Amino acid sequence: MTEILFYHLERQPLDQVLPSLLEKTRERGWRAVVRTVNAERATALDEHLWSYREESFLTHALAAHAGPGEEAIVIAIDEPDLNEPQVSFHIDGAALPESPDAYERIVVLFDGNETVALENARSQWKDIRDKGLAATYWQQNDQGRWEKKA
Repeated sequence: MTEILFYHLERQPLDQVLPSLLEKTRERGWRAVVRTVNAERATALDEHLWSYREESFLTHALAAHAGPGEEAIVIAIDEPDLNEPQVSFHIDGAALPESPDAYERIVVLFDGNETVALENARSQWKDIRDKGLAATYWQQNDQGRWEKKA
């Protein structure tokens, strides 16, 4: 069964959290798709993943430049999955997949300090629950560790 996880960002921005989650995904040998809502955000994320840490980077590609199966991490807007990902990350309110069971995990990341992002995440949470699917909700504590809240 697919794990569906909601990460409520309050203490760290997406640009800090997403790379570490992608690194952990790759450590498991999984492929990932990162879904966003527009080309500007996809391009900014593409640039960030090459330079977010001086001593490291995450090999990836924009869906528009990736061939089928070539990249372990693909950044997409509404393109089909090109890399047979086990994990689907959703940022900026990107729509959740119609067939969640195609993935090991679906991860929704949202900024709890932004009203629109919070409302969108609540709507996605409700949709998941209305479909009878299980989801977990994670929030960072004061030490920056993730705690399961629901």
